[in-house]
Amino acid sequence: MVKLIIKNLKEVDEAARKQAEELIQSKVEFYEQLFKKYDKDLTLEVIFDNSSSLTKVSASIDLKSKKVLLAEEDKEVLKAVTTLFNEFKKAVKRQYELERKDYEYKRKR
Repeated sequence: MVKLIIKNLKEVDEAARKQAEELIQSKVEFYEQLFKKYDKDLTLEVIFDNSSSLTKVSASIDLKSKKVLLAEEDKEVLKAVTTLFNEFKKAVKRQYELERKDYEYKRKR
């Protein structure tokens, strides 16, 4: 099970806030499917940090072997969230496959 925590969403503009939240919710469904049979309950944490003109969005998930953490900065919130989750998806899948290969290797020995 993947639990979603969104921090500092109030720093995002009112117009983009609802769209960003819906986009994040749709991305969480992918992680629900990926980690359906995973032993550990996971927490996906998304943090918004709004400075003068840039918005920084970071996402992290704590897997068994290590914590995957990525951040993205952009002037537009939705663009930052989209690029962040595209890269985050690649990183999480790569780490998950490494864990799976390691598990299978240890099981065979």
